[in-house]
Amino acid sequence: MLVFAHSHHPWSSISPTIHLLGTCKTSDDVNKIHARLITTGFIKNPNLTMRIVLAFASSSRRPFLAEFARCVFHEHHVSSSGEVKDPFLWNAVIKSHSHGVDPIKALSLFCLMLENGVPVDRFSLSLVLKACSRLGFVKEGMQIHGFLIKNGTWSDLFLQNCLIGLYIKCGCLGFARQVFDRMQQRDSVSYNSMIDGYVKCGLVESAGELFDLMPREKRNLISWNSMIGGYAQTADGVSVASKLFDEMPEKDLISWNSMIGGYVKHGRIEDAKGLFDVMPRRDVVTWAIMIDGYGKLGLVHQAKTLFDQMPHRDVVAYNSMMSGYVQNRYHMEALEVFNDMEKESHLSPDETTLVIALSAVAQLGRLSKAIDMHLYIVEKQFLLSGKLGVALIDMYSKCGSIQHAMRVFEGIESKSIDHWNAMIGGLAVHGLGESAFDMLLQIERSSIKPDHITFVGVLNACSHSGLVKEGLLCFELMRRKHKIEPRLQHYGCMVDILARSGSIELAKNLIEEMPIEPNDVIWRTFLTACSHHKEFETGELVAKHLILQAGYNPSSYVLLSNMYASNGMWKDVRRVRTMMKEKKIEKLPGCSWIELDGSVHEFLCR
Repeated sequence: MLVFAHSHHPWSSISPTIHLLGTCKTSDDVNKIHARLITTGFIKNPNLTMRIVLAFASSSRRPFLAEFARCVFHEHHVSSSGEVKDPFLWNAVIKSHSHGVDPIKALSLFCLMLENGVPVDRFSLSLVLKACSRLGFVKEGMQIHGFLIKNGTWSDLFLQNCLIGLYIKCGCLGFARQVFDRMQQRDSVSYNSMIDGYVKCGLVESAGELFDLMPREKRNLISWNSMIGGYAQTADGVSVASKLFDEMPEKDLISWNSMIGGYVKHGRIEDAKGLFDVMPRRDVVTWAIMIDGYGKLGLVHQAKTLFDQMPHRDVVAYNSMMSGYVQNRYHMEALEVFNDMEKESHLSPDETTLVIALSAVAQLGRLSKAIDMHLYIVEKQFLLSGKLGVALIDMYSKCGSIQHAMRVFEGIESKSIDHWNAMIGGLAVHGLGESAFDMLLQIERSSIKPDHITFVGVLNACSHSGLVKEGLLCFELMRRKHKIEPRLQHYGCMVDILARSGSIELAKNLIEEMPIEPNDVIWRTFLTACSHHKEFETGELVAKHLILQAGYNPSSYVLLSNMYASNGMWKDVRRVRTMMKEKKIEKLPGCSWIELDGSVHEFLCR
């Protein structure tokens, strides 16, 4: 931009200068104007500098202009020898920080304000409380609280509401309630802040008690919506939410969506549909809630019918439909919805869309489609440092290419523990136990802290690869070094490791000494090992125990029948098979897939 094209530019006029600054597109443009203002001496005009600060200090879309305005403020109003004691400009700059990207600077400027003897007003104090709230600085907020009491502004209703908001945001509900209880007068904001705080902390009953105490004239949409949203989160509370919804003097979209969302969350889809049909106006959120609800109940055809009826679809609606399909194993249909979304010129898939699509490809096991999706992600320049990178590693592992998965993993610079877990899980599935254990050792040497999923992955890998010593070491590392209490999955892996290796007695002792009740999966794992290692008597006892505990799981019957067959006990085999027929228990068919010429073929074995 040529800012000096006209030599007759009136550099002594404020409005044209402000306008010219407003047209700047880069910091270089601002610097040129600043240089000219200095050489002409116009920068010393206090009215100009005040206008610059007010016009640009909060310019979030052009941060270089905001920085320039703040520099002008510090140079010509903070460092000025003039006795300007008006807090107005100070508040403007403090606000630019408290509501901007670096709220901690608001605290520094507030302190400087006090040091310079500039009187603070209620707006100054509210802004610094806002900064403390955003930063979670409860101690600094308490200091401001003490300052309010000391300088006599404690009784100001606006500032008291700011204090309640600060304490709630910092998770100090007790302090917030103390402020609330000591207030001489309260308005809707006071009540709504406390009610919302209780709801967000899961204390819906306390919120309800306060709502009942709230004068009816002070209740507004925010109050009612907070209570409905709170009660709708629990199965017991949804009926209370429904009663409140019926009592509401007026309703908005948030009210309707909260109530519908509550019904959907607790599987009451017919009640949700009843409200959906009679509501005066719907938005994309309403439709997405209903689609998601149908999907979670397995009613994907009803979900698709609603989806097709939508007047306008956004990314969230597409994600809900795709997610419903994936949850119900309609993976091809999920990818078709993704392709339809691609054809919408005004929509672009987000990270969630792609994670769902990658999950669908992973379940299909189509490597060619996996590579296409990866190329799409690279082309659209999505970052792999978050959950998308995790999903990509998982997809390649499930599509049979651990090499592709490893290349993705190695190409991610900032790896989280989730990336490591996905890679370890992939190695486990491919029977590469030693590589998975090596990855655990790499994690141990790095600054990354493993979690319980890490150890499930490594133990599972050791189990599939017959690495008994490594599995035992991993289990001890988890318990002793990382202080992670073993869960059922960890014990299940350890039982599998010991039992597979033939250490039936050790596996049995581990099951008996477990601090948690072993589930049927652990017992079936043990039973399989007993069958494999010809431990007939132990296996028979376990199988009979399983049939009593989980009488309708076919695998227990099949394992017991196979054990009898391997010992030539055909009468017992017939007895077990007869029991299955009488209880109408069918053996689950084995299933495998193979990709040939771009098509996936499924094989079932009964």
